[in-house]
Amino acid sequence: MGKKTIEPQFQAQIDHKEAKGATSLGVKTSHTWHVDPRRLLFSFSRYKFVSKMFAGRRRVLEVGCGDAFCSRIVQQTVETLVAVDNDPLFIEDAIERMDEDWPFEAKTHDILTGPVDGDFDGAYALDVIEHIPPPKTDLFLTNIRRSLTQEGALIIGLPSLSSQQHASELSRKGHVNCMDAPDLKTVIERHFRNVFIFSMNDEVLHTGFHPMSQYVFALGVMPQAED
Repeated sequence: MGKKTIEPQFQAQIDHKEAKGATSLGVKTSHTWHVDPRRLLFSFSRYKFVSKMFAGRRRVLEVGCGDAFCSRIVQQTVETLVAVDNDPLFIEDAIERMDEDWPFEAKTHDILTGPVDGDFDGAYALDVIEHIPPPKTDLFLTNIRRSLTQEGALIIGLPSLSSQQHASELSRKGHVNCMDAPDLKTVIERHFRNVFIFSMNDEVLHTGFHPMSQYVFALGVMPQAED
């Protein structure tokens, strides 16, 4: 006989753990939980925004998924999710932890080398573009755009340039391409005909004063035609 909770409404949680075990965090997510647990809340909130914007989409691509721990938040609202990252160690970790009840395709792919095959109607990249060398920004966006259908949409999220004065030294070393809202909008408009900008401070999404935003989203719709 298994363990019994004091209040019966919680019994399903104990039964689930005994049947399937406890879920382990991804390699990146686990590190965050140890060094800065509040940051997980911010990450979850960013993925929730994508999940709401892309709810009901048929086939969605995540570029730069890392360990893909947060990806399930988007997977919950779309029909099919494909997650790619250029680091095989993170993809290996994601596949090792794959839950049979939440299967998705995770594979190694460097978006700077070319598009991802799959006929996607949505794509997103969170905390990725700031790591792309500025001369390769348009290559990065071009290859994502070429992965999309003509009805596809793109969400890009990154720390604002204004926020970098408060970032750690380690973060600043990797953040070579941060942008504030006006510059991000200009960049995305080179690839999408309509671009909508949102801001985030901690886990709070808003459309307020952009220079005080810690994080910026661009939602691009209607991909530009190829030259």
